[in-house]
This record gives sequence, structure tokens and C-alpha cells, in this order.
Amino acid sequence: MSLLTRPTLRLWLLTLPLWAVAWPSAAERADRLQPIVVEADKPGTLDLQRQVVTFNGNVQIVQGTMVIKAEHIEVRELPDGHRVAVATGLPGRPASYRQKRDGVNEYVEGSADRIEYDSRAGTLRFVGNGAVRRLRDGIVADQITGALISWDDQAELFSVQGGSPAEGGRVRAVLTPPGAASAPAAEAPR
Repeated sequence: MSLLTRPTLRLWLLTLPLWAVAWPSAAERADRLQPIVVEADKPGTLDLQRQVVTFNGNVQIVQGTMVIKAEHIEVRELPDGHRVAVATGLPGRPASYRQKRDGVNEYVEGSADRIEYDSRAGTLRFVGNGAVRRLRDGIVADQITGALISWDDQAELFSVQGGSPAEGGRVRAVLTPPGAASAPAAEAPR
């Protein structure tokens, strides 16, 4: 594995943009044309043979309106050109995601122990202590919490699962009718 230096990282991001298509496509379209800024407390690695790039230590990725924060982020390019990305948090400091939706004044933000993206499936999964909310005009409109929350961005479909019955197994959704002020307070993503 080779250690990424700042000039190497910049060159790599320009020539092999794994992140350019690594997150949902129905999100703000203009974001795809924005530069990708990655910051981390520790050096990143690029394994050209395995097609894997990793960043560690208080990682923050910003591209336009998209912001991802995690302790560790790994992106793999698969042989068929699709990509999978995993952002992992720490106990008490989950991974987080936030991005504006295209064509509306809405944001989707969420947090979980681990956030996974699969470009082939077009899905974003919030795994372990998941919490996702949609904000309309800056006001919380809908909130979902559960052990696993899946977002099919293309179909604009959320699904939520609880943990095992021994773990409480419950899910929670608070849905606000259009035109209502906001959703009642619930556990918010960090």
C-alpha cells in the first residue's frame, strides 16, 4: 500500500474520481460538478491493486452540498466499474451524511454506526442506531429511527428495520403532513 501525500491525493482525486459517483444521484445534481475536498487527521492510503482508498481520523468529505463525516471511510471500485463506500463512526460519534435534494428546498441527513453506499444498487444504508430525517425549508419534516434504514435514492423509498426482539426491536417514524410546521421532537441524527 502506498501512503498518500497531499500532491498525490490531489492528482489521484483528479484522475480517478471514486467519490464523483459514490453517493446518491437524485441528490443535488450540481454537486457532481463541484470539487471534492477530503480532510482527515491521519494519512490516507490508496491500494491500486485492490482499487481501495481509505481515510482515517475525523474524516470529512465535502462536495457541494454533500457532507460526510466519519472516523474511517473506505471506497472500493469493483471490476465492473461500480463502487461501494463505507463510512464508519466511533461509539458515541456516529458517521453522518447530509445532502440537498435536487429541485426542492429539502435536505436529507442521517447518522449511524456505519453508512454504506452501493452505486450499482443506488442504495444508502444506515446500519446500527440509524436515524434519518428530511428537512423542508430547514424544518424537520420526517424522521425515521431503527437498527437498519435503507434509502433507494432512485425510487425515493425509505425502509426501516428494528433490531432483534431482545434488543428492543422497535422502529420509529414521525411523518409530517405537507404544509404542517414540523415533526414533533424525536431523537435527531448527529
